[in-house]
Amino acid sequence: MQLKNMSTTSRQTALRFATEQLQHLDTPRLDAEILLTHVLGISRAQLYAWPEKLLDDTQWQQFQSLIEQRVQHQPIAYLTGHKEFWSLNLQVNAATLIPRPETELLVEHALKYIESIAQPIILDLGTGSGAIALALAQECPQAQVIAVDVNPQALEMAKHNAQALQLNQVQFYLSHWFRDLPMLQAHIIVSNPPYIADDDPHLTQGDVQFEPRQALTSGQDGLNDIREIAAQAKDFLLPEGYLLFEHGYDQEVVVQQILLEQGYQKVETIKDLAGQARVSLCQNKT
Repeated sequence: MQLKNMSTTSRQTALRFATEQLQHLDTPRLDAEILLTHVLGISRAQLYAWPEKLLDDTQWQQFQSLIEQRVQHQPIAYLTGHKEFWSLNLQVNAATLIPRPETELLVEHALKYIESIAQPIILDLGTGSGAIALALAQECPQAQVIAVDVNPQALEMAKHNAQALQLNQVQFYLSHWFRDLPMLQAHIIVSNPPYIADDDPHLTQGDVQFEPRQALTSGQDGLNDIREIAAQAKDFLLPEGYLLFEHGYDQEVVVQQILLEQGYQKVETIKDLAGQARVSLCQNKT
């Protein structure tokens, strides 16, 4: 569907058109607003302050193109190139997992365990866009933060975000988990690793079908990477240091079993605001 007389298309009309096209999605009106403000370079408040203001031909064509892509479930974050996380404006691309609000729970609890440490050493495994590492660096400027990713394109994006946010205390390493890291011992290790089963049907649905599969899946039960991290993290943690990572809502029992078998102590799982198991944590032996 295309409207005629493009030069007479108002913001209000464009929003109505886009919302109609996106009815099959969860938040059609919000998606339309985000994409239109992105094209126009204005805030949502400005969008509604002057609803009758006209789009020029270029703006209208750009907006239609974005709506067509969103109709096919292309994620909003990839279309705009930005995603907010922990009040940080992060650039993202198809090489990075899209930061999600649920992951802020990981940041919140990591901060609890380092607040009493003068100069904590933080290791973020699978940093992607740098969301977790940069949020912790922002909140704890005296920390030494080490961000790791196996994907060079993702790592470059994380570096770019760190520079844009002037978070210069973050170091970056290209590595598959611990494999190519120098020997170090951190006060805390955090990670949002892949934890989806390889054959999960949700991988072909919605926004997630566009995200990098390498950052999503981890073997038949989705736990291969968590097993690997749990087995190796002990050597990179200080005595009584903490390991925290995100996982699936239905993986709580198995994840706790993995951690206990590896000899960790104080194993627990934290639920998110929806009551779903979200983050498991444990403490290294003394």
